[in-house]
Amino acid sequence: MVLHIKLRFEGVPRYLTQGIKLIFILPVTQMISMDERQKVEGIRVVKIDAGTVIDHIRAGHALDVLKILGITGREGSVITIAMNITSSKIGRKDIVKLEKRLLEEREVARIALVAPEATINLIEDGKVTKKNHVQLPETIVDVITCPNQRCVTNKEREPITPKYKVTTKEPVSLKCHYCWTIIGDDEIIAQFTESR
Repeated sequence: MVLHIKLRFEGVPRYLTQGIKLIFILPVTQMISMDERQKVEGIRVVKIDAGTVIDHIRAGHALDVLKILGITGREGSVITIAMNITSSKIGRKDIVKLEKRLLEEREVARIALVAPEATINLIEDGKVTKKNHVQLPETIVDVITCPNQRCVTNKEREPITPKYKVTTKEPVSLKCHYCWTIIGDDEIIAQFTESR
């Protein structure tokens, strides 16, 4: 359904407003009748035959999870993303479905930093064969680098692996074991997404 709205710009010369297009994106359920709404709400996410479903991702972080996993959408496999879905467990959540893709332990550790309440379901023949709740460990080793350039873990001559203590889980906050630098949610996500 397309809704055309004519706007008048008061006090602005006409030549400045020519060619301006405004796009309003509204949830489909706000623009259709109740009968149609029930049909649309029943079809939200398609089942996959084999792969991984990452459920209970914090609302708005599904794209961060894809970046962490290095998924661009050009790989050729089916990727389903559902964002801001109602959840009885966490209020609002995102879901990512990856067809024909299994996650490595290192990838799960990275996801735990962005979505510590996530659930990872392994799918075979269209059925959940294994369900794991992501757990944020007390100590994180060799997953992210310390942003403090003077930290001993950033010295080329020092073979020291970065190590962090989890100081808070909501929001996630880490403290470097060596220099005590505190790293928050935004810095963690930035480190995963900027390095790609």
